[in-house]
Amino acid sequence: MSESPPVNPPLPGGRLHTLLGHELFAPKQWKRRITLWLAALLVALVAIVFAKASKSAFELFQIILKHGSWLPFILTPTVFGLLAWLTQGRLRATQGSGIPQVISTLKIENKRFRQRVVALPIAGVKIVLTLIGLMVGASIGREGPTVHIGAGLFYSLGQRFGFSDAKNSSRFILAGGAAGLAAAFNTPLAGVIFAIEELAGTFEHRFSGLLLTAVFIGGMVSLGIMGNYSYFGEVQTSLSLNHAWLAVLLTGVICGLLGGLFARLILLNRRGPFACIGRLRSRSPVLFSCACGMALAIMGFLSHGSIYGSGYEQARAFVQEAAATPGESFGIAKFAANVASYWAGIPGGIFSPALAVGAGLGHNIAHLLPHVPASAVVLLGMSAYLSAVVGTPLTAAVISMELTDNQVMVIPIMAVCLLARAISSIFNPTPVYKEFAEQIVQDYKARHVAHDHTSSHHPHTSTTHGPATEKTGPAREYVAH
Repeated sequence: MSESPPVNPPLPGGRLHTLLGHELFAPKQWKRRITLWLAALLVALVAIVFAKASKSAFELFQIILKHGSWLPFILTPTVFGLLAWLTQGRLRATQGSGIPQVISTLKIENKRFRQRVVALPIAGVKIVLTLIGLMVGASIGREGPTVHIGAGLFYSLGQRFGFSDAKNSSRFILAGGAAGLAAAFNTPLAGVIFAIEELAGTFEHRFSGLLLTAVFIGGMVSLGIMGNYSYFGEVQTSLSLNHAWLAVLLTGVICGLLGGLFARLILLNRRGPFACIGRLRSRSPVLFSCACGMALAIMGFLSHGSIYGSGYEQARAFVQEAAATPGESFGIAKFAANVASYWAGIPGGIFSPALAVGAGLGHNIAHLLPHVPASAVVLLGMSAYLSAVVGTPLTAAVISMELTDNQVMVIPIMAVCLLARAISSIFNPTPVYKEFAEQIVQDYKARHVAHDHTSSHHPHTSTTHGPATEKTGPAREYVAH
């Protein structure tokens, strides 16, 4: 019987070589990790600076108000018109919140489109223009722009260090958006949930570790510099079971209806009852923005200045049951101010203003429930209205709990967010950011088809074009809110 050939003994160091060849130790993987960590560090630092600058910008406006309550009638419409004019050309991507732009870049893997929408210069200009808006009292927030800025920083660093293929770019944009929201609110868990529920809509297992690490680093930097704080301070309130169901029902229905209405108002679709307003804005964007600024100035005068800015101080006063609050009409007045500011088309987000409206509505609803802690109803109102506006109940619930450091009300908050989202879908079945993003995508595709059609009639023109997932494409992309 023939003998089997001898088995060669393993070479010295063979196992070590195999171990070092593992993906964990691959140089390219470490290069990507270091790039992401560096980006997360930068996003956290920029978010902190942006937060402090936003506060200073609005404080400057309050100083202006002290010199004369009539000054916004001149200043606000003029600057609104200027911002609208600046954002009509190559800076069009800076308009609005910035979150729809980030979502659209995850859907369109065109390199030129991404450079136009989330490149570093766009992020830098977004900061400046948002601060200018706050300097004249615009009812806007910095959180949406911070998501845009985070995506821009991550994307630009990824391109700089060689991660320029479509898949890696998408991963960097996703991680940047999550890190931006986490740093803006100092809410790491909300950043992760937001990336899954809103930006991507899916959870990519292979990238989950890198996403979590990016958000973790950003959160640690923010924690180290700003300290362990809650955005609205600690809210020690709770609901007994016999009161919770009625409070959840009332806030869910009322805030759900108004949140859905707000989403429908700011969308200004090409069809529907508000289409004429959208057409008017398209024909004369600068004049329309000036009119929105004048409307905001009138509302500010009538409300004694309470509706200007992000609404942070007013929301905090309601949720902390402060002795001095903006009054019973604040919720509806702030609602109208948010609509006017967003219709203007200027850079700025809706997260903080939405929380302020929800707090005001919750304060009103609390009067209908005299035996329920008012702060608990205000917290439910904030959660419900935010969920109804953005259409992401899980993100709204987590943000509300992290902003107030309150885990006791987790069940009522989650219930009211789900109810409010269900009610708001009567007005707006698709979440508002995703619908804005879909408008951007459809507009891009329409222009791409028009570009291809023009090129086919000019065969001597040297142009490279292809489907929306390729890295080349038309030079002109349309980007809206």
